[in-house]
Amino acid sequence: MQTLLALSIAMLAGLMMSRLTKVWNLPAVTAYLVAGILIGPYCLGQLGIPGLGFISHEDVTSYSIVSEAALGFIAVAMGNEFRLSELKHIGRKAVVIAIFQAVVATIFVDIALISLHFIMPEKLPLSCAITLGAVATATAPAATLMVVKQYKADGPLTKMLLPVVALDDVVGLIVFAISFGIAKALEHGALDIVSIIVNPLVEVVASLILGALIGLLFHFTEQFFHSRSKRMTISVTYVFLAVALSMAEFHLGPVTVEFSSLLVCMMMGTIFCNLCDFSEELMERMDRWTGPIMVLFFVISGADLEFSVFSDWAIILVGVVYILFRSAGKIVGANISAKFMKTEPTIQKYLGITLLPQAGVALGMTLTALSLGEPGVIIRSVALFAVLVYELVGPLLTRIALEKAGEITEKPIPARMQAKLDAKK
Repeated sequence: MQTLLALSIAMLAGLMMSRLTKVWNLPAVTAYLVAGILIGPYCLGQLGIPGLGFISHEDVTSYSIVSEAALGFIAVAMGNEFRLSELKHIGRKAVVIAIFQAVVATIFVDIALISLHFIMPEKLPLSCAITLGAVATATAPAATLMVVKQYKADGPLTKMLLPVVALDDVVGLIVFAISFGIAKALEHGALDIVSIIVNPLVEVVASLILGALIGLLFHFTEQFFHSRSKRMTISVTYVFLAVALSMAEFHLGPVTVEFSSLLVCMMMGTIFCNLCDFSEELMERMDRWTGPIMVLFFVISGADLEFSVFSDWAIILVGVVYILFRSAGKIVGANISAKFMKTEPTIQKYLGITLLPQAGVALGMTLTALSLGEPGVIIRSVALFAVLVYELVGPLLTRIALEKAGEITEKPIPARMQAKLDAKK
């Protein structure tokens, strides 16, 4: 009863808030996040009534299976953008832009935070500064994709944005592993080549291989079903399967073999969309099915935002510097690389702004960073502060950028309504 009550209240709060924010033309993602805050541990949860909102962060975490499933569907949708027909036109450009803007963001944040380290070394250890520079690479595919779908954005910027966001996570995992390895060496005085180079490469390669195998199996299996409902059901089945298998972890000697659920599901979607003739239609149907899951995902994400970080002035200062320099790095890096690759002017001007949202992947990195001890806690707190700001502001900035680029158009007025308006005139 408690679980179903909490989920129903979460969905209802998100949907009602989306009606309210529609008055100000805010993205639905923002509405869901705000709704999560209102029914989370810092607002309604303070009443301490189980099921009526989320009473603690442990309570929010207990619904993590919803978030895992939602990220799986989001990753499959991102993989669906890697069609060979499209990649012939933007593939090389997307790869160059994704790598360059991520590296520039890391450099900007590293320079700013290392400088801040020399000003306040007791508050910001060098290992924190280096690790946060790597965390800066990550972008939130969920918020970006939701804004694109809500406003039915389409055009050169949108077509470039989605693959860049997807590739961003691959680059981020590699950059983070290297930076985190250096941070561990600074803290513990030992340089571990396996954890710096081997483990991250194994994670990326293993995730892509697993995703490709599941994608092939998905394509083979769906041929046995012909009705729309069963094909949609088998699609959902394979997303759940991919998310579940990506949670596996084992060791081969000193090497740890882990999987990224985002990369596994993204690769599965890529393989499937290039083998199946009607994959695009199938993905559209699956989008309708996953609507409630996405509402829950963002409401739960809002409830999970940490406001306790505001209690330490040093965290706020480091967080503000991190946000400013990461934003500058993303915008400058995207602009320079887009010009170098001779993309459309709208891509050069607005792509960087659409890459600002940050959430799940970045927080996943900070969980790994907690193994550093006290510096890890600082990293986690700064990232939580940044995510709080980016998740609330990022979707709105993405919508504005897509509007300025002319890729969000007004919904057409139904013929019957247009006839009534003409009659009144």
